[in-house]
Formats: sequence, C-alpha cells, structure tokens
Amino acid sequence: MANKLTIEQLIKRSIQQLDLAHSYSGETAKLDVEILLAHVLGVNIPYFYTWPEKELSTDDIEQFLVLLNQRMEGKPIAYILGYQAFWAFDLEVSDSTLIPRADTEILVETGLALIDAIEAPKVLDLGTGTGAVALALAYERKKSYVEAVDLVEDAVALAKRNNEKLGLNVQIQQSNWFASIQTNDFNLIVANPPYIDPQDHHLDQGDLRFEPRTALISDKNGYADIELIADQARQYLKSGGWLAFEHGFEQGNQARHILAKYGYQSIETRKDYGGNDRVTLGAYFK
Repeated sequence: MANKLTIEQLIKRSIQQLDLAHSYSGETAKLDVEILLAHVLGVNIPYFYTWPEKELSTDDIEQFLVLLNQRMEGKPIAYILGYQAFWAFDLEVSDSTLIPRADTEILVETGLALIDAIEAPKVLDLGTGTGAVALALAYERKKSYVEAVDLVEDAVALAKRNNEKLGLNVQIQQSNWFASIQTNDFNLIVANPPYIDPQDHHLDQGDLRFEPRTALISDKNGYADIELIADQARQYLKSGGWLAFEHGFEQGNQARHILAKYGYQSIETRKDYGGNDRVTLGAYFK
C-alpha cells in the first residue's frame, strides 16, 4: 500500500485483501477492517463515515497493517486486540481461554431469571475462563455471592484481572471442576464446559483453530464433562437449586436426557439468538 492513504482508501483496499485471504463475505471483512482501524486510531467506527477523506499517518498505517496481517493469518480479532465485548463490559482475553461469545449471554440471562426472587443468592461458575458469566451475574446482582473456578492457572489470573477492573467481588480460584469447592448450598451452578467431540472437523476451521483445545473438546462425543458436572453438582446445590449449562446446538436432547438420568426436575432447553438449542437447565431436590 502507498505511504499516504485516506481512511476510505485504506478500508477499501484492506477489505479486498481480507476477502482474498479468507473468502469472507464483504460485510464480514469490512467489519473486521473497521474494528482493527478503530482500535489503532482510538475512535469509534462512525468516525470513518464522518471523515472518509482524512489522510492517515505512516505510523497509523504501519500499526494497522501489523494487525491486518495477523487477521489474514486467521488469528481471531479478540486475540489480536486483547479484549472482547461481553454483556455490559469489555473483557481482557488471551489464548489461555475461550473467546466470550454472544450466545453465552443466554446462559447469563437464564441464570439471572433463576435467581431473580432470591435476596442474596449463592452462585458457582464452573470453567469460568475470562470470568464472563460469573462477572455478568455479579454485575447484575450486587448482593449475590459468586464463586468461579477454572483448571488453567493463566485463566484464573485473567479472570481475577477482569474482576478487579470491573470492581466486582467474585471469588475466583483454581479447581478441577468441584475439587476445591467447600460450599454445598449453591442456589445456582452455571457452566460453559467443553462439549465438542474431539473428532469434529470444525476444530480445524475459523477461530476454533486458535482457541485452547482443553476448553473445547470432551470425550464421549462431547458429553463427558456435561455428565460429570450433572452428576457432581447434586452434592453442591441447595435443595431446589438449579444447574444450567451451555452446550452445542445439536446437544439439547441428550443434555436433557443426562439431567433426567441424575434426577433433575423442571428440565428445559433455552435457544440462542439464532434459534438453536444452547442452554439446558434443571432443578435438583434433595
């Protein structure tokens, strides 16, 4: 690219490059380019439509091209920028955790509805990653006690940083699922466990290529961790407490079967924004 370019020229040329590299739809490439350039310039995307003829400095172009090249190699936008929007805030992300996705907000919405009538609910988030679900629940319910765990040390440290930046008081620790949990009267346990079959070809496509496999795959065709959580959660729930977890869009039926197998009641599956099965929940009575 030339040393001197306007915003409009740089965006147009970059979209073409990204299209060629990834066979994206034009709109997807356009959004990626605009997000990266907005980050470099420290502006919002509408700025580009107000000042399309503004000439960019050589330094700005060079910084942008570094990021664009990473995206052309397939690296997810969130990992390039180091943050991802989720719920009502931005979260720091790294390649030690999954990138928080919009569909996971269904798990937050479900959890909030389940503890709506409880004055000071106790909540546990398993496999917290960036802390997304736990932090969103704590953000909305200031009187709640929220505990979050993750097996990966780097993920625990990351979730703690996000917790501190948001000024919340989520208790975050390292644990292999329930191994370090001392409380046994949670009103709600939530989880976004690994649920992809290790043989699934999607693991070699798109952003999944860059995300940690340990957070994605699970044995028994993707159900091993879901089954373990459903089984062990019964020891940590208050009678009448709820378990709610995210799963793949084709896993709703089996997820309900697993909860029924372990004696949960009022079992149902909630759909995501695309109309696909995404979160299954059930109550356990002792």
